[in-house]
Amino acid sequence: MIRIEPDALAAIRRHGESSYPEECCGALLGRVGSRCRQVSVALQLDNARETERRRRFRIGPEEYRRAESAAATQGLELVGFYHSHPDHPARPSAYDLEHALPWHAYVVLAVAAGGAGECTAWVLAPDRSRFEPEGPCA
Repeated sequence: MIRIEPDALAAIRRHGESSYPEECCGALLGRVGSRCRQVSVALQLDNARETERRRRFRIGPEEYRRAESAAATQGLELVGFYHSHPDHPARPSAYDLEHALPWHAYVVLAVAAGGAGECTAWVLAPDRSRFEPEGPCA
């Protein structure tokens, strides 16, 4: 289960809209409890993709380190990542599956014609063959 605080969810939605028609990406900072991931901060990260930014994102090593450092500075954990799908459903793609890391939560925001829509959360299955729903974003 994942719970995203309203301010963090609003920040994800704003980031998706402001990045449209390109994919945005960012880090989810918070705490992991025995039953729930609690996200309190959505940290915008730079999309390191040089091409295909409308349909792909990449988080480079410097941005990953920045996310870890921001989490540590705030006494939080790097819980996962978010990104937008411009004019596509809020479902992970095959590309997302190929690049996913175990343990992290993944939030996908649909952005249609510049407006934020459905937001979903996922985790990588233990055998890494698929994503499993992680519960509602709000």
